[in-house]
Amino acid sequence: MRTKTANFGAMRTRYVTIGSLLAAFLLLAPLSACGQDKESIAALRQMGKAFASIAEKASPSVVSVKSERTVTEDYSTFEFPFGSPFEGDIFEFFRRGAPQEVPKQRKSFRTAQGSGFIISADGYIMTNNHMVEKAESVKIELTDKRTFTAKVIGTDPDSDVAVVKIDAKNLPYLKLANSDTLEVGEWVLAIGNPLGLSHTVTAGIVSATGRNDLGLTPIENFIQTDAAINFGNSGGPLINLDGEVVGINTAIVGAGGNIGIGFAIPVNMAKNIYDQLLKTGTVKRGYLGVLPKDLDVDMAKALGLKDGKGALIMMVEEDSPSAKAGMKTYDVVLEVDGKRVETAAELRNRVAMMEPGTKVKLRVMRDGKPKTLTVELGKRPSRDEMAGGASESGAKDVGFTVVNLSEDLASRYGYEGESGVMIRSVESGTEAQKAGLVPGMLIKEVNREQVSNTREFNQAMAKAKKKGSALLLVKRRQYTDMVLLPLKK
Repeated sequence: MRTKTANFGAMRTRYVTIGSLLAAFLLLAPLSACGQDKESIAALRQMGKAFASIAEKASPSVVSVKSERTVTEDYSTFEFPFGSPFEGDIFEFFRRGAPQEVPKQRKSFRTAQGSGFIISADGYIMTNNHMVEKAESVKIELTDKRTFTAKVIGTDPDSDVAVVKIDAKNLPYLKLANSDTLEVGEWVLAIGNPLGLSHTVTAGIVSATGRNDLGLTPIENFIQTDAAINFGNSGGPLINLDGEVVGINTAIVGAGGNIGIGFAIPVNMAKNIYDQLLKTGTVKRGYLGVLPKDLDVDMAKALGLKDGKGALIMMVEEDSPSAKAGMKTYDVVLEVDGKRVETAAELRNRVAMMEPGTKVKLRVMRDGKPKTLTVELGKRPSRDEMAGGASESGAKDVGFTVVNLSEDLASRYGYEGESGVMIRSVESGTEAQKAGLVPGMLIKEVNREQVSNTREFNQAMAKAKKKGSALLLVKRRQYTDMVLLPLKK
C-alpha cells in the first residue's frame, strides 16, 4: 500500500509540477506574443519607412508624358463607277455595272498619357515607344509642375523603348541597375501616373523574369511583377530597394486594369537601346534568318537529345546568314558563343542584342552529333518588314496597291478568319481594272502561292513578272474567283 501510496504521491507531485508549468506558460504566453507582435510591427514600420524613403528620392525623377498625333482611319462608302442610277435609263445603268464599295480615309486627333523617368541631369528621358511613336507633339511635366516640349531622340518598336529629351539642366535623375542580377521574390516599387493620378507609388515583388512569347513585342524578355500597374504607368520605372531602375513598366494582363500581373522591360536591354538611339537615332540588331521553336521532352528524344533544352530550327531562310554558314532544318541550337541556349526566345533575344556583322559561334546538334557553325550576323529587318512590309504596298506598275489585312479591315469587309492582302486602290485604265480588280477585294493567292501579307505578296508578284502573268485567287465578300493579270516582264 505504501508503495502504491508513495507511487500515487509521486504521480500527484508530477501532475502538480506539469500543471504549474502549463499555468505559467499560459500566463506568460500573452506577454511573449505581445513582444513578438511589437517586433513584427517594428519590422513592418521599418519596411514602410524604407519604401517611403525610396519613393521620396525617386519621385522627382519620374515625369508625366503626354503625346498627340493625327490618326488616319479607314472607312468604306459606295460609289457608282459608271454614272448615277438616278440619271438617264436605270436599266442601262445596271447593264453598265453595280456600285462598288471603295475604302476611304478620314483623320482624327488622338492623345496618349503615361509616364517616363529622367536618366541624366541634362534632360534625357526613357519611356515606352507606344507613348511617343509617330507623335506630333510630346509634353513632359515634372513634379514641380514645369512643362517642357520634348524632342524624340529615337524609338524602338521591337522592344517598346523610346528616348526623348527636354531642354533643362541640373535635373534629378535615376541610376540604372544591373537587371541581370534581379531575382524572383525581390521587393520592387512602381512609380508612375496611372489614370492621370500623378506620382502614384505601388510595391510588390518580382514574380518572374525572362517572360516571353506574350505577343506584346517582337523582342520580349519581360520582368513580371505583382506591384500594381495600371493604364498610365506605361514608361514609368520599376525600382529596387537601392532606389535604382531595374525595368520600364510597359504592359499588364487584364483589360480592366491591374490584376497583379504586370510586365517591365529589363533595364539592361533598355541601356543597349538607349546607347544606339543616342548615337544614330535607330537600333540595329543581329539576325540569323531562322525560325526557331521550343523543344519538349518527346521531341528532344526523337532528335537524340538528353533533355528539352535548346532551340529547334524549323526553317532556314534562303541566302540568310545562317544558310550561308551551313545551318539546316532540324538543327538544334544548344549554345551561342559558349553560353547555353534553353529556349527559342532566348536564342532570338541573345542574337538581337548583338550588332550586325558580329561573328558568333553556334553549337548545334545535328542527327545526334554536335557541330559548331560560325555565323556572321545580318541586320534584323524592321517590325514592318518582319510583319509583312509597309502598311501599303503593291504592284503600282499594273495599277493597284494592297494593304495588310488588319482585324479592323477583316471585320469591316467580312473577311474574318481569312488570310491575304486587300486591294486599296485601282488606277483607271490599267490592266488591273481591265482584269476586274476593285478596291476592297481580297487577294489570297498569287500563282497558287498563298500570300498573307504585303511582303509575301511582293515576293510572289516579283516571281510572277518573270512568267509574264499572275493568276490571282481573289475574294469579294462571300464570292471567290480567279483573275488572270497580264504583267510586263
